[in-house]
Amino acid sequence: MILEERPDGAGAGEESPRLQGCDSLTQIQCGQLQSRRAQIHQQIDKELQMRTGAENLYRATSNNWVRETVALELSYVNSNLQLLKEELEELSGGVDPGRHGSEAVTVPMIPLGLKETKELDWSTPLKELISVHFGEDGASYEAEIGELEALRQAMRTPSRNESGLELLTAYYNQLCFLDARFLTPARSLGLFFHWYDSLTGVPAQQRALAFEKGSVLFNIGALHTQIGARQDRSCAEGARRAMEAFQRAAGAFSLLRENFSHAPSPDMSAASLCALEQLMMAQAQECVFEGLSPPASMAPQDCLAQLRLAQEAAQVAAEYRLVHRTMAQPPVHDYVPVSWTALVHVKAEYFRSLAHYHVAMALCDGSPTEGELPTHEQVFLQPPTSSKPRGPVLPQELEERRQLGKAHLKRAILGQEEALRLHALCRVLREVDLLRAVISQTLQRSLAKYAELDREDDFCEAAEAPDIQPKTHQKPEARMPRLSQGRGPDIFHRLGPLSVFSAKNRWRLVGPVHLTRGEGGFGLTLRGDSPVLIAAVIPGSQAAAAGLKEGDYIVSVNGQPCRWWRHAEVVTELKAAGEAGASLQVVSLLPSSRLPSLGDRRPVLLGPRGLLRSQREHGCKTPASTGASPRPLLNWSRKAQQGKTGGCPQPCAPVKPAPPSSSKHPGWP
Repeated sequence: MILEERPDGAGAGEESPRLQGCDSLTQIQCGQLQSRRAQIHQQIDKELQMRTGAENLYRATSNNWVRETVALELSYVNSNLQLLKEELEELSGGVDPGRHGSEAVTVPMIPLGLKETKELDWSTPLKELISVHFGEDGASYEAEIGELEALRQAMRTPSRNESGLELLTAYYNQLCFLDARFLTPARSLGLFFHWYDSLTGVPAQQRALAFEKGSVLFNIGALHTQIGARQDRSCAEGARRAMEAFQRAAGAFSLLRENFSHAPSPDMSAASLCALEQLMMAQAQECVFEGLSPPASMAPQDCLAQLRLAQEAAQVAAEYRLVHRTMAQPPVHDYVPVSWTALVHVKAEYFRSLAHYHVAMALCDGSPTEGELPTHEQVFLQPPTSSKPRGPVLPQELEERRQLGKAHLKRAILGQEEALRLHALCRVLREVDLLRAVISQTLQRSLAKYAELDREDDFCEAAEAPDIQPKTHQKPEARMPRLSQGRGPDIFHRLGPLSVFSAKNRWRLVGPVHLTRGEGGFGLTLRGDSPVLIAAVIPGSQAAAAGLKEGDYIVSVNGQPCRWWRHAEVVTELKAAGEAGASLQVVSLLPSSRLPSLGDRRPVLLGPRGLLRSQREHGCKTPASTGASPRPLLNWSRKAQQGKTGGCPQPCAPVKPAPPSSSKHPGWP
């Protein structure tokens, strides 16, 4: 039938009902998403109320049995909160859980939940410290304090992507600035930092800023695990990104383990961090294997490729066996979820069976040349019952190769059946259908290949299949997280450079003093940048008469703050003063303070007409450089540098750590 054009234009609008139907469907889907979000928010509020009540009971009771029961409830509530927040994040980001745009089925990974914290009021202690120690109006820094509080509030709920990492890193770097500027071994901010354990949900609090920094660094590592688990590992690029994410997570946990001791929460204890680091490296090794997995178009006769995959799978199995042994021992066994331990055990069995499967494929379908045999023989270990060295393990006759391949298939089938049995024993894993589907799919391939090799007249006893030698072409190593990517300027930079204006130094504000030019100039020598230092004062000069002294720092010129000015800017301003002179304000460090390094800038002297003269013309001596290294921004280590010839790079500045000092919190500065 031919569609005729109608005078009223109805024919042109023939598709409008279909478009309206699409709009209605879109509205229905959006409504369902909104309804699900509302349900999740309600469930989160309910879980938070339950956690508050359990936390109050945990703090109030002294009965050990009640505390253990409440701790178990807190762990359950914490797990529910993590799952709800991850689901909410996936709904908000439009991500369908379990789908990455690929039809390939991959083994699920283990991501960590983030530590949670309560709101914190920075205003009162920072204003008081700025007023008392820095001698400035604390109320004038409300904008900076508000920026710090907004940054902390935002980092409590970071997005599960690179933007979330940048947010956490930015706050971590600001904590490093706060540590360097406001804290001393004898002084704290007087704030209680309250964080919930990631593994158990048990609350912990401390006054030490190091606890805040360590908790944020833990979340940086945990967020890397979530980013790695969300990658599409069915392609080589996705497997590479996932491997890098797990490597950086391991680096964050390693940095925590080497720098923290006597942690107040179980998830940051040395034993837990060691287990988490091993888990991340095992998952990174699994990504290496997945990046090498053969595509469907690869010919099964590629013997060398199959043997390489077998050794890679054996390496992954060895890594997971190590993780399982660590998780099965106390105290880690008491903290780590049972489902994690079960999943690690399942993976160890699965990848060991997968190694035997690939060896069987190489033996039965491959046809190696004579020159390849020594390489193949290196794949096998001696059987556990063998006490003497044997000859070539790889048979050369076709029938012998079939028998040995059949033996490897038998071990592969037994291992896959054991993995399915372990999977069925854990209630949490029984709900993960994806893992069971992966193992079942591999088991079906093994059974089909075994049926192909089996013969009715095969009465020979199957040969004993030796173990596979673990070997990898790429051993992942822990990589430090990119802590410099979110490093911005110090929020409280208005207070001045950290080398002088910090709580570790004491100073006296002098001036403003009026300085005029005499016959010999101003009579002072300037050196350094930010702030500019008065390196020498000529006796009897105008500078000496004004009360300026060697070692003073210029902080204001003609009413303009110059704490961050460079040497040339201060010189230019003084030269422009003319005969009327200039108004200077300086600070004098008190004797108890240590002068920082003066740098290597050549000192200069202001002459009568603004010309720069060499200091040697006046025979003045300059203070010798102390040679002291600047204080690092990360100074919460108590054991990282003990008995070590090398260590992890510092996250904020490539400088040498300061020596340990006494503290009220052992192991926590």
